[in-house]
This record gives sequence, structure tokens and C-alpha cells, in this order.
Amino acid sequence: MQGTLLENAGRSLIRFFIATFALTWTCFFVADRVTRGHTAILMLGVFAPSIVAIALTFRSEGRAGVESLLRRLLMWRVPLRFYVFALGYLAAIKGTVALLHRVATGRWPAFGTTPWYVMLAATFISVAIGGQTGEEIGWRGYALPRLAHSIGLPAGSLLLGLIWAIWHLPLFFMQGTTTTGQSFPLYLLQVTALSTAFAWLWMRTEGSLLPVMLLHAAINNTKDIVPSAVEGGHDVFAPSTSLPAWLTVALLWICAAYFLAACARSATKSGGSRLRFSHSM
Repeated sequence: MQGTLLENAGRSLIRFFIATFALTWTCFFVADRVTRGHTAILMLGVFAPSIVAIALTFRSEGRAGVESLLRRLLMWRVPLRFYVFALGYLAAIKGTVALLHRVATGRWPAFGTTPWYVMLAATFISVAIGGQTGEEIGWRGYALPRLAHSIGLPAGSLLLGLIWAIWHLPLFFMQGTTTTGQSFPLYLLQVTALSTAFAWLWMRTEGSLLPVMLLHAAINNTKDIVPSAVEGGHDVFAPSTSLPAWLTVALLWICAAYFLAACARSATKSGGSRLRFSHSM
């Protein structure tokens, strides 16, 4: 029985990742080369992970499975500290980066110009209008539970982080995005480390997608408190030359070590169960 469940989880993940990449990268290509950045086409690509997740869930589990998946968006009854973590995690990382930069070089790094209240408002507005729904139903709602079931939550979070980062790769070559021409190796390291924080939060909130969406929105809106981007970057596969960027990577991976250990401890306490929060396979 266990072997059958693992095989089913593996097959569903392969279908999910292939279909998601095919839809997203096709939309990104069309938006960049054919429709000159048409927003609707671009957003269809961004929402591909959740579109594919819902379609595959409906195919295998029917309407009840889709309803079970979507209910995780409304699981708001979680301890307040997890919402605080979601809002402040990357902001705390960036604040620490600024202090370390000051100690190491004797000067402060360049700071972003967006006021804190604008970042906060943008984060809440993004969640309210479903800005992160397009990704998180797919990544943490569909893929992460199956990865946790197949290879454990720590390894699953790392693998998902790698896949999640690679999914963004076309944006590094498209004109007018926040990642155009930036260092993809640096981004890969950052996103993989961040994926462990998402997994820890998902685990601690029993699979709720609302805090995870809030974390995603907060990261998008606070990442430039101390920018990592290099002005005029053009070599996508070269290492970054930004000291704040590498300080950010170092701190994210120090935190990732904690999140991975916490996820491993939780699995041990639960008797080795690898699938605690997902719906049926």
C-alpha cells in the first residue's frame, strides 16, 4: 500500500511539474516575443502552477478534492506569531544585512526608497486580491505535500525550492522585469533557502495556505529594503557582485538550517509520518 501511494505521488508530481513549466514558459515566451509583454498572457503564466494543480486534483479526486485544496486558502485560525513571522521574516533578514554591511565596510548599504507603510499596504493588498494564489495553490498546496510524502519535508522543501527558482528563469531574459539581467545563481540560492521557510510555516500552520501567501507577498514587497540587484546587470549566469546580496544568502541559509532541522524533528515526533496535511493522493 505504501509503495502504491509513493508511486501515485511521484507520477502526480511529474505530471504537475511538466504541465506547469510547459504552460508558464509558453506564456512567458508569447508575452515577451509575440504580444510585447501583454499582461493577461503574462499573468496566465504566473497562475499556471495553481491552474494545473486544480486541474489535476479535479481529474484524480473530483470536486471534493478541489474543494479540500481550496479550503486551505481560508484556514486563517492560526497563532498570531505565524502571521508576524510571515510579515517580518525577510524584513528582519534585510535589516540584519544592513548592520553586517556597516560592520564589515564601515558604511551603510544602499537602501530602497519605498516607505514601510507602502510595503505593508502592498503586501496586504496583494494577498487580498489573490496575487499569490496563482503560485501557492500549486507549490505549497499541491506539490509540497506530495514531496513531503515521497522524500520527507526537509528534502522536499529543498527540491521544490530548486524547481521553483528554475521556473522563474525566463524572467531573467525578458525585458522590464525586476530580475532582467540579474544573477540567476544567486537567485537560485536565495529561493531554495526561502523554500525551507515556506515549508516550516506550512508545517507549523497545519497546511494553511494563507500565512504562506502572506509570506510570499511580504518577500516580494520587502526584498528591496536593502536591494540585492546589481544595476546594469546583464550576465544572467554569472555570480553576483553585490555584497548585500551575498550577506542575504548567508543569513537565509543559516535560517534554512534551523527550518530543516525543525521539519526533521517534527517528522520524528510524529512517528516518521511524511504526509500529515495533504488531502488524498
